[in-house]
Amino acid sequence: MAPDNTAVRTALWRALHLEIDDPPHVFEDEVGLQLVAPDEDWRNRPDMSSFTKPFRASIVARARFVEDLVADRAASGVAQYVILGAGLDTLAQRRQDLASKIAIFEIDQPGPQKWKRQRLIDLGLGIPQYLRFVPVDFEGGDTWWDRLKAAGFDSGRSAIVASTGVSMYLTREAVVATLREVAGMASGSTLAMSFLLPIEMMDPELRFGMERAMEGARASGTPFISFFTPDEILALARDAGFEKFEHVSSAMLAERYFSGRTDGLRPPNHAEEFLVATN
Repeated sequence: MAPDNTAVRTALWRALHLEIDDPPHVFEDEVGLQLVAPDEDWRNRPDMSSFTKPFRASIVARARFVEDLVADRAASGVAQYVILGAGLDTLAQRRQDLASKIAIFEIDQPGPQKWKRQRLIDLGLGIPQYLRFVPVDFEGGDTWWDRLKAAGFDSGRSAIVASTGVSMYLTREAVVATLREVAGMASGSTLAMSFLLPIEMMDPELRFGMERAMEGARASGTPFISFFTPDEILALARDAGFEKFEHVSSAMLAERYFSGRTDGLRPPNHAEEFLVATN
């Protein structure tokens, strides 16, 4: 089973960033393009058009933010990194300087993960010893926490957990359950979770594009289900048991990674934001 459309689009947007956006590049990933191996006309896909430029910026911003956070936590001694809904994440292949210092656990559906494993082998990239695949059949009743421990995760040691581009596809109850699971991990564990603001909070010029994205997601059988205001997501983090939690806005990411650019590349305000919570 090949990866879903969202994972493919994310990989292609990362590749397109290197091809058409001015340096300095916010995030550098060519491995995802190798994995997907699209046809030569991929740059002319409707979702690669100039109309989607703000969304491409958002994708590279969130990838850079999470990777910087992982590097920061690894420097302070955290040695386990869990990716919920890993898709075509390529940290293990691109950043061996960082990845070799930590154990990376990629959680995803069994079919797409099997496909990715085979692509890595076919490309000659192999499966490094620090990369652990954790197939989870959510529809079959699997719990990611049980599968994670079975894959060698040490529940007695802290970890950083990333969930990007996932919460909007989950029910509120599933998001709450995830927050509680991570809050119950060893002290010093950190969750970085992206979430979508309600569409009425988004900037007017963004709403049409977001509505189209929602229509596409619904048509492909993966509708957007959950939206949160910053106050709501912070309240959920507090109720789940986190000791420290903060809202990282897209405007903050734009200031950090896109300041001074002259090519107009910038993630949209009031769209996909971050919760960063530590127990």
